[in-house]
Amino acid sequence: MLFNTNLEEIIFHRHQTVRSDELVILSGYLGPNPVNRLANLPFNSTVIYGMYGDKGIQNRLHNALINAQVNIPNVNIYYSTVPIHSKCYIWKNQNIIQHALIGSANFSTNGLTTPYREILAETTYDTFQPLHEYVDRVMTNSILCTDVELMQQNRQPITTPSIQVSTQFCRMSLLGRGDILHQASGLNWGQGNGHVAPNDAYIAIKKDYIRQYPNLFPPKQDFTTMTNIGGRQNRHNDIVEIIWDDGMIMDGLLEGSQDENGLKYPKQISSFPSKSFMGEYLRQRLGVPSGQPVSKDDLQRYGRADIDISLQDEGIYYFDFSV
Repeated sequence: MLFNTNLEEIIFHRHQTVRSDELVILSGYLGPNPVNRLANLPFNSTVIYGMYGDKGIQNRLHNALINAQVNIPNVNIYYSTVPIHSKCYIWKNQNIIQHALIGSANFSTNGLTTPYREILAETTYDTFQPLHEYVDRVMTNSILCTDVELMQQNRQPITTPSIQVSTQFCRMSLLGRGDILHQASGLNWGQGNGHVAPNDAYIAIKKDYIRQYPNLFPPKQDFTTMTNIGGRQNRHNDIVEIIWDDGMIMDGLLEGSQDENGLKYPKQISSFPSKSFMGEYLRQRLGVPSGQPVSKDDLQRYGRADIDISLQDEGIYYFDFSV
């Protein structure tokens, strides 16, 4: 059987129908939110970041994975020192493969939640042994994520680029046109009519940001919704992961649409699934009571009216709001 939608839920519920005591995940790239969700599974999970051996890993993503390794007792995270782009999800019982899915979906929120863009397919019994040998070979060339820093501190040779520090970032303003904070948009989106929650918020993606940083926000995908009569075209809002400077991790949504160079790009970033989560979080950091409007004075009192945003990996962003 082949799957192209609801991949995240399939992975996190497959153990209910397959006898297993371990989940092994080999993924080209990783996102911190799905890794953290493994804490809810009733057995141990082993996760291998396959493409570490290509260009290493951005430091903010590395720190988020280290935090998961340290705080989740039933999860071990490894980095492959040999570039591996495969995506394999393997359920074992007493170290024997019982079930496996392989395909194109990375173990990240973006990789598992974008309908029709990625696939996972069930493997047959005759592939279990070659798959077992393949993953074992990858493991022999992998290191525990916490060992990377120890190797660097001890100046032991590392054959990969190791931990990388992102030097390119986009400074995105929290103010609107006229250099003011509007009362019904941006951080105050939920203060306008028609919104369920007063804390609903978004960060605007201005066209200048897209022109200056064309690789930061991907163009929006068109796909046909099968349930619509006539196959009407829709533009998908990508779900991404956001790592904040204080360690907070949340899912975000690249939503809306604007034209640039003949392509459609997202117009704003909000939190997902609740649009108020980001607004509540930023109000807490600003010292503004929940549900109350945010003013420009609040931002000036905090010490800044913008956020530095950098891309850590595909669909994974770092938001720096530190003073």
